[in-house]
Amino acid sequence: MTDTAMPAPMTAQPTEHFDVLIVGAGISGVGAAYHLTHQCRGTSFVMLDEQQSFGGTWRTHRYPGIRSDSDLYTFGYRFKPWTSAPIATAEEILRYMGEVIDDNGLAGHIRYRHRIASASWSSSDNLWSIDAVRLDTGEPVRFTANFLWMCQGYYRHSEGYTPQWSGMDQFRGIIVHPQKWPQDLDYAGKRVIVIGSGATAATLIPAIAEDCAHVTMLQRSPTFFRTGRNAIEIADELRKLQVDEAWIHEIVRRKILYEQSVFTRRSFTEPQKVKEELLAGVRAYLGSEYPIERDFTPRYRPWRQRIAVVPDGDFLQAIARGKASVVTDEIESFTETGLQLKSGKTLDADIIVTATGFHLNVLGDIDFTIDGEPLVFSDTVTYRGMMFTGIPNMAWVFGYFRASWTLRADLVADFVCRLLKHMKATGTRRVDVQLRPEDRDMPLLPWIDQENFNPGYLVRGMHLLPRRGDKPEWQHTQDYWTEKDEFPAMDLTGPEFAYR
Repeated sequence: MTDTAMPAPMTAQPTEHFDVLIVGAGISGVGAAYHLTHQCRGTSFVMLDEQQSFGGTWRTHRYPGIRSDSDLYTFGYRFKPWTSAPIATAEEILRYMGEVIDDNGLAGHIRYRHRIASASWSSSDNLWSIDAVRLDTGEPVRFTANFLWMCQGYYRHSEGYTPQWSGMDQFRGIIVHPQKWPQDLDYAGKRVIVIGSGATAATLIPAIAEDCAHVTMLQRSPTFFRTGRNAIEIADELRKLQVDEAWIHEIVRRKILYEQSVFTRRSFTEPQKVKEELLAGVRAYLGSEYPIERDFTPRYRPWRQRIAVVPDGDFLQAIARGKASVVTDEIESFTETGLQLKSGKTLDADIIVTATGFHLNVLGDIDFTIDGEPLVFSDTVTYRGMMFTGIPNMAWVFGYFRASWTLRADLVADFVCRLLKHMKATGTRRVDVQLRPEDRDMPLLPWIDQENFNPGYLVRGMHLLPRRGDKPEWQHTQDYWTEKDEFPAMDLTGPEFAYR
């Protein structure tokens, strides 16, 4: 099966109408469907996804060792207990999501192999019109919806980000991005270079190191890593006592969230101590003789970029055993046999993996129009990172960087369901967010403060994202521990909401 569209049939297809259309059948979309089913009974909805099945990231990413970078007690849904090790494989996460779909009768709401081309809002009809193509048949399909719920994630699944270095065409080996990992790639006995030092590299390297001749992680600058057992002692103890799994899930979830809030706060109030603690965790695996300062001491404070989790220290153990190594340097060029570095050193390789990030996906790469005018997303102002000025009847799920993505997906779902019920109760068909009189003169800033958080994909795509204000209502604060109380307390009759 390919994505090549077949000629469209001559007969026009009927338009299907739903109260809500959900874009994406990943962790956010499946959660949205669950909440609609339970909180807004009787609401008709459909979910569209390009892939052959649910899962999003956990289906499209197939490189060796793919696993979560967040614990499943908080990355999992609040309504479904997680019963295994906190850091989970893609297979385990897909099984968990499948159970949510089966247990709640969601499968009938999902249309797979549907690529959305455009979404158009009509103020005269108070409707979204969504044009898509069925990738299995090539036929065009059209939907209308009262409300659009964007759950497509934040990066482009079709291709990853690979910088263009000189000499790449000269390399005689294989260059691969983890998002396009060939399932038949033979790395046994091969020399492998992994460019990048984020969560992907820390996951991939221990998964392949034992089979390779050697794996080298090449980084421009170090990343913070957090080590720890892939187990939670209190969860294991409670299971021995045969405590109900729902209780265990809630207790462990609260424990982790409390510890995360303390850790995040300390990364701002005492960054040097947090830095020393993280480096001590690395040193415990690599020993006092290893040059931690060179390879594992970032130039930025903790949590200015995402901290990669290393369960049971597996990535560091591969280094300690000599199966992997770290080189901190920059690439001058590719050569026929590997890489020429700016320091003058060379690295030979049979396979080079560019674990260099991804392209930001803005609104699913869908062409949006509002009353016939193309939407310029960057001209809008965000309301709490989920609604936008000038875009009626739409919500967007963009999760947390310093906490699990799904925590925010659940909060947004509660808000959307409450908003839909409010609109139904008041007989209104349209809602816009608008700046209040006291907000009109506030400064408008980039989506996120780069001094606060600055991963490469956000910096590269900042010009595509909406603006934020200098007040909490008009920004994506990244603060779950505040938003978990603020979201339920939002006044839907406030002046920032305009209904018609």
